[in-house]
Amino acid sequence: MSRTLRLGIDVGGTFTDVVAIDAQTREVVARVKVPTTHTAHEGVAAGIVAGIEALLAQGDIAPSEVAFIAHSTTQATNALLEGDVALVGVLGLLDGLAPLARLQMSFPQLQLAPGVPFETRFAFARAGNGSETRAQIEALCAQGAQAIAVSQAFAVDRPDAEIAAVAEARAQGLFSTAGHEVSSMYGLRARTRTAALNAAILPRMVRTARMTDAAVKRAAITSPLMVMRSDGGVMVVREMERRPILTMLSGPAAGVAGALLHENVTDGIFIEVGGTSADCSAIRAGMPQMRPARVGGHRTMLRTLDVRTLAIAGGSMLRADRRTIVDVGPRSAHIAGLKYASFVEPDLFEGARVEPIRPTQHDPPDYVAIVGADGSRIALTPTCASNLLGYVPEGAFARGNVESARRGFAILAEYLHGDAEELARRALEIATAKVIAAIEELIADYELDRETLVVVGGGGGAAALVPYAAERAEIEFRLARDAEVISPIGVALALVREVVERTIVDPSPKDILRIRREAQDAVVAAGASPERVEVAVEIDAQRNLVRATASGATEMAESASHRAQSDEELLVSAGRLMRADPGHVERAAATDALTIFQHERNIRVLDRAGVGRLALRDALVRQTTAGQALDVLRVTIEDAAAFGDVGRALPDIYVLHGARIADFSGLAAAGQALALAEEELQGRTAKAPVVILAVSRQA
Repeated sequence: MSRTLRLGIDVGGTFTDVVAIDAQTREVVARVKVPTTHTAHEGVAAGIVAGIEALLAQGDIAPSEVAFIAHSTTQATNALLEGDVALVGVLGLLDGLAPLARLQMSFPQLQLAPGVPFETRFAFARAGNGSETRAQIEALCAQGAQAIAVSQAFAVDRPDAEIAAVAEARAQGLFSTAGHEVSSMYGLRARTRTAALNAAILPRMVRTARMTDAAVKRAAITSPLMVMRSDGGVMVVREMERRPILTMLSGPAAGVAGALLHENVTDGIFIEVGGTSADCSAIRAGMPQMRPARVGGHRTMLRTLDVRTLAIAGGSMLRADRRTIVDVGPRSAHIAGLKYASFVEPDLFEGARVEPIRPTQHDPPDYVAIVGADGSRIALTPTCASNLLGYVPEGAFARGNVESARRGFAILAEYLHGDAEELARRALEIATAKVIAAIEELIADYELDRETLVVVGGGGGAAALVPYAAERAEIEFRLARDAEVISPIGVALALVREVVERTIVDPSPKDILRIRREAQDAVVAAGASPERVEVAVEIDAQRNLVRATASGATEMAESASHRAQSDEELLVSAGRLMRADPGHVERAAATDALTIFQHERNIRVLDRAGVGRLALRDALVRQTTAGQALDVLRVTIEDAAAFGDVGRALPDIYVLHGARIADFSGLAAAGQALALAEEELQGRTAKAPVVILAVSRQA
């Protein structure tokens, strides 16, 4: 029987991980790890290609079995942090608002990172004047510009002049981007700045993307290559060539996608622990939490995953004075070139001694190294401490030699005149205090419910920190399946995503429908199957912002359906998600492909494969049909509306039909919800089952 596989590739700082996932069972069928090729002529593309070739050979995978292939990348982030960017010429197009627009587009020099300036050259031309535009682009080239960012006031509404200028720049052989391409939001200065940053990384990113895409085609894989976005979705390579800035933080986003799609997390905090750092992210109601991205302290028009990156991980080195451990990290054993104590043989500690070191010339000389009799240098880390104290379960990637960890801490105890296990516990207390602070911060920021919250650990170092941190914080936790490759798994399972944003004062139902359709058309154009596209609409009345986020699987990947669970299996899956005895879980409603379960105040929506699609609390549940849905929705809105000091607040509304969940949370008027629901249900027969969920919001 032929398999249908999804390939995910995560390009990390040290290694590139490649996995193959069975599309029906979601099981990992093959995995490989190859060095990331930062210094190769082809850049990281060389490592991606090597990983794909090794995976196909090792897993005996035929190219025809691959229905989906995607990769995450740290290139955009690294390029900006390291200043490995092109010199950008900003071409401002002027019209009736020339003086004010010129001022807004002439932003001062940015600092991409401490000591890393972002240099730009500026020129201006009258909008729509072809000869003037051409002359100014040539002038920017003469000043050394390698890429062009074109910007004009209100171009999100009338982009013709920007489009013409970009075409002219490309005709002159220059990489070029336009403000309206990177954002459809008003805000000329931030949009111009975002376009310039996008242009700065275009040459490097496009080169890598084309090399990788060509290699995939040479391997006879017919599925189009996708690239991970910073919001947890994927896009086709041609979109990445236009907007590479959307891949910022795609590495952490891949891990969160894995938590959502492989671990079925609906409410929780995902902590991906590597050797040098840990990334903490919140998941609420089955959705990763987002925030506006800032580069060099300046606002951009880019929304990225809200990731709290900590300089603590499985390989962080201990720091000590002559009495006790004073800190853990931020330097790691990887950077210092030391081995972990728990991953060497116990005999290596015979005749060993403690030696304070500076891992790099910029570090203080209080980092602890153990020097063996043979001269080998060994580090004590949180991974070693967790192994010694029994927090690393059998089979975990961080599982090491407990006896080696014990001997290492015994040598440190002799040096500090202490107890080995007490020192190991102190090391974990110092290290996990930083993790717990991030957990508590995310709980407060996103008002997460501690009763339903679960902390999920991913990454190779998850067992080194997460069990002890969760125990101290008194929060339920689990280590992800295949934790060490959770990021490439997230890439393999990710959906195609597009976001359309508009600034509209008091948007009408017609405005919202137009933006929703635009997002749906965009995600289909990016490779999603039209039948399974879902669109979530958000309205921020304070900022006059309307945002439509469309997601869907690619057509090839969608053709492989997951194994359907029986009614009994679904009940067990729902109980597991709600931490309840299945005997106490009720089946509240259902569509043709979704089932809504309830336990006390908690609601979970599961698809046929038992995957949690939505998690809510204190929701009204109304079973109806497509023919009666609008009338039921109208009544449900009235029943769930909240009244307070600032007036009436509409509830968050979800309309479920077939396998689709239409998210209408955050709307301001009942007419908006009714118009969106009417369009959503077009084509459904009158008797088709529909479920409406409503959650009251504080007025």
